Amino acid sequence: MTERDLLRVRDLSTRFFTENGQVNAVESVDFDVRDGEVFGIVGESGSGKSVTALSVIDLVDSPGRITSGEIWYRNPDLAEEIRADSPEAVDGDFVDVRRVPENIRRMLRGPSFSTIFQDPMSSLNPSLTVGEQIAEAVEVQRRARSNPRSTRSRTQGFGLADLLTSTVLPSRNYVSEESRAEAIDLLEQVGIPDPADRADEYPHEFSGGMLQRAMIAQALAGEPDLLIADEPTTALDVTIQAQILDLLRDLQEDTGMSIVMITHNLGVIARMCDRVGVMYAGEIVERGTLEDVFDDPVHPYTQGLLGSIPDLDDPAPRLQPIEGNVPDLYDDEMEDRCYFADRCPYAMEECLNHPPEFDVETGEPRNGKTEPGEHGARCVLADHEYDPSRALPDDYFESETRSASAPASGEDEEVSADD
Repeated sequence: MTERDLLRVRDLSTRFFTENGQVNAVESVDFDVRDGEVFGIVGESGSGKSVTALSVIDLVDSPGRITSGEIWYRNPDLAEEIRADSPEAVDGDFVDVRRVPENIRRMLRGPSFSTIFQDPMSSLNPSLTVGEQIAEAVEVQRRARSNPRSTRSRTQGFGLADLLTSTVLPSRNYVSEESRAEAIDLLEQVGIPDPADRADEYPHEFSGGMLQRAMIAQALAGEPDLLIADEPTTALDVTIQAQILDLLRDLQEDTGMSIVMITHNLGVIARMCDRVGVMYAGEIVERGTLEDVFDDPVHPYTQGLLGSIPDLDDPAPRLQPIEGNVPDLYDDEMEDRCYFADRCPYAMEECLNHPPEFDVETGEPRNGKTEPGEHGARCVLADHEYDPSRALPDDYFESETRSASAPASGEDEEVSADD
């Protein structure tokens, strides 16, 4: 049986409008996330992975802004609820969350989309106990679900009368005892020992691994359909990393939720993911099943990432790092070509044009359409083999840079500082 899509991201672009110029952080990104799968996004630092995740949940801060794209989320109840008022935002059981009002997008955070951020210490309030912060997240979701207008309510445990009473009477705490108890249950669910006692401790009293578990517990408070894990093992030692990844996999299997795993670590991708998108310079340059991307990589960037991993069976050969650096992504510096061409050992004349995404098996442009099991790459090598006779000279981009920065001759010519 074909797995159904939970999320479809189409032509998503996010820009940052800074004093130094426009930064194209995410460039026309397409990907799907299916029911109950782990989809990985991998790439170097600065490739746009985290901004893509923040764009999906509409948490891009100023001066950033999503400038184009569609984010289709499958939710039959929500589609029915808004169909009359926003028919342009509905397609069958799917809702384009970019077209719904902002208050609905906010409401989706928690029961629909939830996030584990990179640094749990900076994400938790140091002046509140861990249990209180998780209980607040539980309470927020209970109150949101008690809204009688919402057809997506999963529980009516916190009714309208409770909401009015807690709002009017100052003596009533915002967080109910039921939410506090559920917070303790969540801490136990993520493997925190003595959860009732630990709930009364502050973030600085938790170790790094326990803080990450607490962040996962907070993210689970809304029973999300999609969990975005942004570098969840950063700054953890190897043993704790393995425990966190095992925990996420167990939770995913128990709850059936989908996970988007953001990481620069190919080992995490290999351990966790069903499908993967390789990101470079704001674009997904290759995507497919884990086997497609790891066993039959097409894009030279993907090959370079895999080539920089030590071989445990034969540690003698030297690693082959990718030469050069990720571009700055300033709009006035990004040429309309393959963004990896200046670092690519197979750069040809065709690479001076911006390539579409090709289907690896057929060599045909895919035009943003994705189907289960497809393997796509934004590279001309998916269309035809490398031709040494069309290769660019080794110093092509260096000489191009020198020509662009050289003083122009002639009285009427002037040099732009942005060249």
